[in-house]
Amino acid sequence: MDPHAPDDPGRRSQAGQPGPSVDDITGVASLAEPTRRALYLYVRAQPSPVSRDEAAAGVGVPRHAAKFHLDKLVDDGLLETEYRRLSGRQGPGAGRPAKLYRRTAREVAVMLPDRQYQLAGQLMAQAITDAASEAAPVVEALRSAARNRGHMLGDEVRRRAGTHSSQPAQLAAVREVLDEEGYETRPDPAGLTLANCPFRALSRDYTTVVCGMNLAIMDGLLDGLEPAALNALLDPAEGRCCVRLVSPESAPA
Repeated sequence: MDPHAPDDPGRRSQAGQPGPSVDDITGVASLAEPTRRALYLYVRAQPSPVSRDEAAAGVGVPRHAAKFHLDKLVDDGLLETEYRRLSGRQGPGAGRPAKLYRRTAREVAVMLPDRQYQLAGQLMAQAITDAASEAAPVVEALRSAARNRGHMLGDEVRRRAGTHSSQPAQLAAVREVLDEEGYETRPDPAGLTLANCPFRALSRDYTTVVCGMNLAIMDGLLDGLEPAALNALLDPAEGRCCVRLVSPESAPA
């Protein structure tokens, strides 16, 4: 074997950095089909596994089309399946278990855009610069930079919701903006759960820093929204962002 031969191009980029694997390329290619991409996004946004009928209704496609594309997503490693009787009955006459689909733990780079990690780098670089020039703690400077980012998102929320908008219109705009940022919002009885952290890879090793940054972004976004419909609450849990957005009535004293 030639020791000077280049690495496998499927594993390394020309710059010497890890490149996309064959599985990543397959996953991205699979999601290029619009119906398949819509079904994938629908399934990954649900808190529990969904049936073919639910997915078909959620995306607005025929059941046979949903079956074809869902099974293709399973073949490409983007979804997993399980079987369960939806009626809850057991024994003879209970019917066949339904095939249910859920997201896998695998991440596809195209679904978590590099701009989110680029944003984290920009905020951290801004914090280091500000801390050096102002002789301030870096953590405080990072939270200030993150809060300013939140203010920018809040401006976009107000623009989309419109002047003198109602609370439901503001809430819809908040969800729309945060979904575009990669947080995958889901309504819950207390407010909104952020089902995904756009800085997930960083949060595994730098949990406190990233959670503080997320909290500051949400505080900044919610600043100035009238009437105040939500508060940002640090509430870490497995499988979602460490921050939740809760109504004032549900926030702890």
